[in-house]
Amino acid sequence: MDREDRSGPRHLANPSANGKPVNGAASGLESNTYARTVRHRPAIFIIVPVILAAILLAAGALEFLPLPSHTSRTSRASQLANRSGGGRAGRKGGSTRNDKPSQSSSGDDQNATFTGQNGVESNWVIQQNRLPGTTAWNITGNQTPNGIMGYANHVQAKLGQTVTLYVSTQASSFYVDAFRMGYYQGKGGRLVWKSHVVQGAVQPSCPLTPGINMVQCNWPPSLSFQVTRSWPQGQYLLKLVGSGGQQSYVPLTIWDPDSHAAYVIMSGVITQQVFNPFGGYDLYQGATPCAPSHYPCSSRSRVVSFDRPYAYGNGAASYLSLVYPLTRFAEQRGLDVTYWTDLTLAEHGNLLANHKVLISPGHDEEWSLHMRQATVAAASKGVNLIFFGASPILRKVRLQPSPLGTDMQVVNYRNPSRDPLYNMAVDASCVSNSRVTQNWWGQAPACQPASSLVGARYIGYNNYTSFPLVVSDASSWFFAGTGLVNGAKVPGVLSTDFQAYDPSRTGNPPGLQILAHSPVSVEFHPNRKYADTTYYTMPTSHAGVFQSGTNAWITSLIGCPPSTPYCPRYYIRIMTGNLLKLFGQGPAGLTQPSVSNWRQFYG
Repeated sequence: MDREDRSGPRHLANPSANGKPVNGAASGLESNTYARTVRHRPAIFIIVPVILAAILLAAGALEFLPLPSHTSRTSRASQLANRSGGGRAGRKGGSTRNDKPSQSSSGDDQNATFTGQNGVESNWVIQQNRLPGTTAWNITGNQTPNGIMGYANHVQAKLGQTVTLYVSTQASSFYVDAFRMGYYQGKGGRLVWKSHVVQGAVQPSCPLTPGINMVQCNWPPSLSFQVTRSWPQGQYLLKLVGSGGQQSYVPLTIWDPDSHAAYVIMSGVITQQVFNPFGGYDLYQGATPCAPSHYPCSSRSRVVSFDRPYAYGNGAASYLSLVYPLTRFAEQRGLDVTYWTDLTLAEHGNLLANHKVLISPGHDEEWSLHMRQATVAAASKGVNLIFFGASPILRKVRLQPSPLGTDMQVVNYRNPSRDPLYNMAVDASCVSNSRVTQNWWGQAPACQPASSLVGARYIGYNNYTSFPLVVSDASSWFFAGTGLVNGAKVPGVLSTDFQAYDPSRTGNPPGLQILAHSPVSVEFHPNRKYADTTYYTMPTSHAGVFQSGTNAWITSLIGCPPSTPYCPRYYIRIMTGNLLKLFGQGPAGLTQPSVSNWRQFYG
């Protein structure tokens, strides 16, 4: 447990059992300490990642001591880590799905897993994070959008694959540093590879495909490298550094198809890409004028390509705000993790059955048919699901190849009848609309609202104000160790997108339990007044499904700047640890079946 976790909730007074504040602290608890102001909804994914990354860096002084549960392990583990670099151990992960985690804590077995304070831990993660860390992964200095930028031919790669980078820069030369992101004694990253110096060049502008308004670059390659055993599985930031001080990122996930780790942390790169405004177009906005009173923008893209840099988050999109805090949290605690992107789920979803939990950490709106089919199949076998962000599985997309590879373009026409695949003949006797794209999964022809799997529906957003999480079922395992009671308010947790239970929806999962029922204000929908944090367990497979009700859960894991009067981190970390510990053991319903209580709130 880190320093602030050990010292207790210095920044939050707790209401008493009767719902009245202790020591008269109500006004402070409800104060808006995390207001986020943006002009329109898509901008939240450009502005907020930058702001929250800055908060993350500023909070470095509030970071944590190593976890006590790791200090008793022998120096042999460190020797193994230094010798191996975490390579092979990083590839194999933890126990198989049918085995209980080993209770051994021997440092001699890199693949050993065991139950810790916050879930299933693995020696290889502990050893990996004992290796020397660095803060050199941070972007420094004032950067301009065109100073240096790039993209890769792989969003995800595995052992043996060659990754090629395409870089445009105003610098005369540049080099690339590859950082594996984790905890690393609080420094947050580890340098695993450095390129040679490469001659810089300003690449040609990226053409726009008429009709579908797709921006796709066709730059000559700048350099390549092979993924070797010195690259442990994980989430990486490739830092481009120009000779004139120019800096930006290219994100890359190294994944392991042989892993049987308990936890899959999945980065939603499809959603990150559809909000990418590079070249002036994404799936929500267009550089040319929109038709009056028309949403989404009539000049938006119908297809977006991964063959272009990210124009926000210093090239890392929303990774640093909506994914990285969970990575840091998990690796600080030595949890038995493996790393995917949603492309992994789309292409290799059958491998999800090798794990205990699928974690969608941040904003994760765009889902393909194969992603959903694989997730449903895994849950039917007892794999637990965690949706830490709001609006998951909202829009139905499909993937298609680009010149650089399979599934490197994302398609969404919003209106199914305008999709070229609509009513396309499969053979002479029938048509199929299974791959047709849609504005949301619940509309025809799919007719599969996300709530039938997630447990709650998307209700809208508020980009200007944050709201407290209000505890409604304090006796639940989820709040164990927090000291919170019903009516307690944890400030700043609910912002941007929201989810809520909707009793009128057909196909709602049975036995749904509302853990927190929090008043919110939803832009353009004044009748939608609550966001819900929910949990349910599937009757047959006993898989557990959790959804947070907010897009700000992961950002709430970040330490607050010293001037912040009320910080949610202490409580959110305990709740997150409770969740990961339960879900990492296997089907959650076997030990903590959900207790239906939604009628207390919705009649």
